[in-house]
Amino acid sequence: NLTYALIIIGAINWLSVGLFRFVIVAALFGGATNLVSRIIYSVVGIAGIYSISLLFRHSPVNVRE
Repeated sequence: NLTYALIIIGAINWLSVGLFRFVIVAALFGGATNLVSRIIYSVVGIAGIYSISLLFRHSPVNVRE
């Protein structure tokens, strides 16, 4: 699922910020204020917000009879 992939990208980016003070997305795309970086940050953020709705979805329960 694309949403999960984007969330993982965001998580890895924040992990590198926390551990190494290195922003992967900014390094790859020319700085944090570059348009491409801002688009990536926005898409990852939207995926994160969308994933909140996944917490409240009920999956079918397998019922044994």
